[in-house]
Amino acid sequence: MDQLPKDPVILLSYINTQLRDFYPSLEEFCGARDAERSVIEAALAPLGYTYDAEKNQFV
Repeated sequence: MDQLPKDPVILLSYINTQLRDFYPSLEEFCGARDAERSVIEAALAPLGYTYDAEKNQFV
């Protein structure tokens, strides 16, 4: 997780781009990047974003 952006807005943009271009799910992104889903969700929740599995993005 150390390689992911620390700023929540940049993190949001980065993860949604990765999900769109390379990963079919948040679980696969987390597994490939050795990231904790709960940490990502906690970082984006204050901005009002949650993961939508159907859209495969944070909305």
